[in-house]
Amino acid sequence: HAASRRARGPFVALNVAALPESLLESELFGHEKGAFSGAVAARRGKFEQADRGTILLDEIGEMQPHLQAKLLRAIQEREVDRLGGAAPVKIDVRILAATHRDLAAEVRAGRFREDLYFRLNVVTLRIPPLRERQADILPLAEHFAHRYAQVNGLPQRGLSPAAQSLLLGHPWPGNVRELENALHRAVLLAEGREIGPDAIELLAAAPFQAVAEAMVVVPAAQRPLTSPVAALVGRKMEEVERDLILETLGRCLGNRTRAAEILGISIRTLRNKLHEYRGQGVAVPPAASQLAPGELMPLETR
Repeated sequence: HAASRRARGPFVALNVAALPESLLESELFGHEKGAFSGAVAARRGKFEQADRGTILLDEIGEMQPHLQAKLLRAIQEREVDRLGGAAPVKIDVRILAATHRDLAAEVRAGRFREDLYFRLNVVTLRIPPLRERQADILPLAEHFAHRYAQVNGLPQRGLSPAAQSLLLGHPWPGNVRELENALHRAVLLAEGREIGPDAIELLAAAPFQAVAEAMVVVPAAQRPLTSPVAALVGRKMEEVERDLILETLGRCLGNRTRAAEILGISIRTLRNKLHEYRGQGVAVPPAASQLAPGELMPLETR
């Protein structure tokens, strides 16, 4: 954006997955006073705010079908309809869209509109997963260590050789976001002059590998006593799922979007699960936005 002809215009970003469906339409397209309960004043949506500039729609693959249709119309007609509005509002906006999903596969599955996909898919930039660009791991780790030390008022510390080896050997299913979370936590927990491996807590690939291993038929006499799934035997599936979700969320410092990405589920599915757990009286990590800089993760039961 800063290097484009729209650099003088605004850059507006919106994470589609971070908002409930009931609020996303108003956030995107705006609303008039009295359009719904609580609409005490008219409000411009993100598209109007980005007029003559650029709008970034992050996690576009999480958008629900009826909003996909409204977005398609906004792109085609270059205008938006505010909720409760009597006339459309003209817009001049460049759209950037990002997703961790394979949108072509989502189209084939009927979860993403084909016409919207082709409207958005003009120029595609694919960022390879972190496991395919190992040379980036340590520079990124040092960058995050520096950033979070500065944010939290802590001394700058490098990574020990053992910590570097640990980072290079991890598959990073959550990509750069997982790496960022791991270094954020390590900066807060590390003791001494370097960040050692003891301060780095990684989401092991074992939960996913264990599922695959459990599907392989092996005679009981040949099964090792230390099988990674041995501790799961005798437990209900919903209990195992709950523990995995809460453990992942805790390691992501309460970031719902990142946890959902690592777990391979939608943000809405994750929210529904957490709502269910709260109703059962289970402690749930609060959202990352509720934490002050440097604050360690507490639990909430509300």
